[in-house]
Amino acid sequence: MEESEPMVANLAERSTTGSRVWTIAEAKARLSHILRCAEEQGPQRIGTRKTFVVVPEHLWEEHTEPEVHLGRWLIENMPRGYDLELPDRSSDRPNPLLVAEGIEE
Repeated sequence: MEESEPMVANLAERSTTGSRVWTIAEAKARLSHILRCAEEQGPQRIGTRKTFVVVPEHLWEEHTEPEVHLGRWLIENMPRGYDLELPDRSSDRPNPLLVAEGIEE
């Protein structure tokens, strides 16, 4: 069988979307063909019990959000519009952590 010929699968090898479901052995033997099919026909499923999907990178990028660093996320999502009453830091109140340990300030 030539590399350019489409592979024929029986109905049991078709997913609900109608695309081919490759076995692991087929995927190992024909990886370059599967990659071409993913680019030309869309996502390719591999495996019957545990299914994996081969997707072209441009499709993956379209459906994933860029990673936001934790510091930026905290700044962008911090609560706004609340008037929080902060305790006076200049008071002589005892430090509860030091008092619990029995340490004098």
